[in-house]
Amino acid sequence: MVHMANQIANFFASYPKEEAVAGVADHLQKFWEPRMRKQITEYVAHGGGGLHELAIEAVKRLH
Repeated sequence: MVHMANQIANFFASYPKEEAVAGVADHLQKFWEPRMRKQITEYVAHGGGGLHELAIEAVKRLH
């Protein structure tokens, strides 16, 4: 999960920050199944170690 979320964040890293966070959040919402989103949300709630900053911010926007 962390690796996949970081790959998405790295793709959007060259975008302006707000657009990048929105892009990552949109991708997670559209292409990750609910179980995957729940797992990454719980991971972030417990610190999100190893996650790209954009991924952390995007996950926080899922709720």
